[in-house]
Amino acid sequence: MTDTLSRERRSWTMSRIRSRDTKPELVVRRFLFAHGLRFRVNVARLPGHPDIVLRKFNAIVEVRGCFWHRHSGCKVATTPKSHVRFWKEKFRRNVERDRLHESMWAESGWRVFVVWECELRPSVRAATLDRLYSGITASSEVAFSYGAADGGELPAAAEGPGGVYVTAEK
Repeated sequence: MTDTLSRERRSWTMSRIRSRDTKPELVVRRFLFAHGLRFRVNVARLPGHPDIVLRKFNAIVEVRGCFWHRHSGCKVATTPKSHVRFWKEKFRRNVERDRLHESMWAESGWRVFVVWECELRPSVRAATLDRLYSGITASSEVAFSYGAADGGELPAAAEGPGGVYVTAEK
């Protein structure tokens, strides 16, 4: 299958895809701010420059696009029909980088919340954001101990309509 756009037009279109201040991010940030939570955005001192950092609650919120970060089971997470090898490698690197950053944050004691773009559709947005708020404001005194002593693996993450919540049980 061939691309319907010229090489120059495709390049221009792809250059307009934002990595910061996306519409889904703005939806989450507006909600959190309206509910009295204060945060920092794209904190450079943390690996991966997380989307939203709430120091008071020891929480990081990542707002991910289903296509770019391969939301499992989501109909938006399709693979383009042209340049398949390029796209598969690109997606693999994105997911690998996401896991690495999540692991680094968890090892540093952060609670990590992931909100997927599809979970911010108008029909499910309120429920998703309410669950996120509840998760953030719940007790932040969760013990994290990952690394070599624990076999170096993250605990299983519970994935549901509200995103991936990386939790540790003691």
